[in-house]
Amino acid sequence: MSKTYSRDRTGAGMFQFDPGWLAKHDEEVLDPTLPIIDPHHHLWDRDNSYLFNNLLDDTGIDGPDRHNIRATVYIQCRSMYRAGVAEALAPVGETEFVNGIAAQSATGHYGEMRACAGIVSHADFRLGAKVREVLEAHIAASDRFRGIRFSTPWDNDVKLTPEHPLRYIMADKTWREGYAELGKLNLVYDALLFHTQLGELADLAGAFPGTPIVLNHVGCPIGMGPYASKRQEIFADWKKGIAALAEHNNVVVKLGGLGMHVFGFDLDKRPKPPSSEELATLWKPYIDTCIDAFGIERCMFESNFPVDKLAGSYKTYWNAFKRLAAGCSPDEKASLFHDTAARVYRLGRH
Repeated sequence: MSKTYSRDRTGAGMFQFDPGWLAKHDEEVLDPTLPIIDPHHHLWDRDNSYLFNNLLDDTGIDGPDRHNIRATVYIQCRSMYRAGVAEALAPVGETEFVNGIAAQSATGHYGEMRACAGIVSHADFRLGAKVREVLEAHIAASDRFRGIRFSTPWDNDVKLTPEHPLRYIMADKTWREGYAELGKLNLVYDALLFHTQLGELADLAGAFPGTPIVLNHVGCPIGMGPYASKRQEIFADWKKGIAALAEHNNVVVKLGGLGMHVFGFDLDKRPKPPSSEELATLWKPYIDTCIDAFGIERCMFESNFPVDKLAGSYKTYWNAFKRLAAGCSPDEKASLFHDTAARVYRLGRH
């Protein structure tokens, strides 16, 4: 029987990973009892699939050789949109789909981890105040719904998302009218953008201080295309942007996503996957900069799976994060790996 795809296959094939290459490296789990909430992963069924069973394969079901993943947060990726409804309401299908996965996980049949305990989906803020109908439909679809990601990464030469967003969209009056509805409903905004737009996000944070903002993937300092030969210059610009954004107390940052091609590390081009020691060394300047700027309690490690799977395994990534946090106190580790995510996404006890 031929494969059945979701209606929205936009971006299919963007996140291919090689199982044979990934199998060339393995390592034991470090500090296996440390409680973790993974606040950023996706699920989809396109030309390649990443569904609940795949997530379980990566996180591991209960056993000694796995990280102690207590819960996860699903993040928007244009998956399983509704058919046969108004375009504005189509993204509610993503919340419905993920809520079904969360319900499966909540039975306990698949181990102690509670997958998709929080759900971040999409709504089009360009609807202005009318977007409230969409937000309320998400809320009705799942009591796990926590917020919206409206991806805005714009650059002349580098593309990160299937749809190319409009430049300066976060400053648009109508867009902001839609964004304003988040705060009224106690919802979070997940921000995906490039380092060149950190100033725009800081302006948005200042204009809406009551709306929590979660910066994805340390703000994506671009390391490919025309930026590839300017890593030191880009790092300096990114660091200034991070410092300015951190002045807004309603912003927290996700520490991860650094396996993506946009960072320019070309990790998947190596003969074998990098070890957690190698990843920790490579990523340390970015992680330390964010922690220094935002403080421990406004930072959370993330897997960004399966996107980051192109450069390493789930086990190796969390080992790298644990190495990066090796000098932290137990309370600081609790914040970085669990408590910040639980607080921001209102996940309760896990």
